[in-house]
Amino acid sequence: MNSGPNQVDWRRRALWLSALTIGYNLAEGLVSMAFGWADDSVALFGFGADSFIEVASALLVLWKLLDHGNLERERKATRSIGWLFLALALGIAGGALLQLTTRVHPPTTLPGLVISALSLTFMVFLWRAKLRVARALDSATVEADAACSLACIQLSVVLFAGSLLFLLLPALWWVDAAAALGLALLIGKEGLGMIRAARSAAFTGGCGCGH
Repeated sequence: MNSGPNQVDWRRRALWLSALTIGYNLAEGLVSMAFGWADDSVALFGFGADSFIEVASALLVLWKLLDHGNLERERKATRSIGWLFLALALGIAGGALLQLTTRVHPPTTLPGLVISALSLTFMVFLWRAKLRVARALDSATVEADAACSLACIQLSVVLFAGSLLFLLLPALWWVDAAAALGLALLIGKEGLGMIRAARSAAFTGGCGCGH
């Protein structure tokens, strides 16, 4: 990995994206958990808690970028984000199972609709920007962080669709929980893949996404 002017510019962009991710997700997480707690919404409270996984991932990117080009730091950061994915998958699955077993749903899902719509708008921008940076820096860590943003987008879609369905057809209260279980499996599989890649002797630190 070279350290020319263009590389420095991309590194600076990665730092800004991490800072934006931390700021937005802290706010989103606190607001979502507050509304989820007030309205007895397991889905919305869990969505807010999951925002802090995104914050942790962005902090790992910042730590890694302090010594960009250090393969061992890249390996540790990628592996750590993989473990965050597994924690995220377990959290989603736990919240979904709790909702299915208790058969409890909030009296209104309007906060979920508003928060998930805002999240979709902002996280799509972050995801695409992070992918561009990952390719430019050839960084597995930044690519893994982009995957975290994609997982957040998928969660937002599940929350939005579930909230909308419940508003239109209250009898389908279980749909978003069932979809979340499927999503948890996919996220868990992604996390295991990151951990295996980081542990491999063939790990180069590159994102494998081409240029």
